[in-house]
Amino acid sequence: MGRIKLRNIEIFANHGCLKEEEKIGSKYLIQLEVKVDFDIAANKDTLKDALDYGSLYKIIEEEMGVRSNLLENVAYRIINRLFKQHPSIKKALLEVEKQNPPVGGNVEGVSVIIKKKRN
Repeated sequence: MGRIKLRNIEIFANHGCLKEEEKIGSKYLIQLEVKVDFDIAANKDTLKDALDYGSLYKIIEEEMGVRSNLLENVAYRIINRLFKQHPSIKKALLEVEKQNPPVGGNVEGVSVIIKKKRN
């Protein structure tokens, strides 16, 4: 088994419950870690036998482009699609952080973190 990490993915999106968030948007920072079996990919050294991390990024990018009111909704859509499209993923840890959220004070970011394990 091994892990693949996509770190500090920066995406601009328009998520949030406030009308201002929908209009002006915010910067988001995403962290993803997936656990997969590396044995075949390591021995064959071919992309077709590996989990293409470009595909992981594309799923995150596409789901972040679908507007949601809540970070929880965005995070669950991302992780569920990752598991649906990549059966080789055994476990995943995903963090979606909204930077400079409108909370009435000086807050660098607020994030939602979820874990999922394949049954």
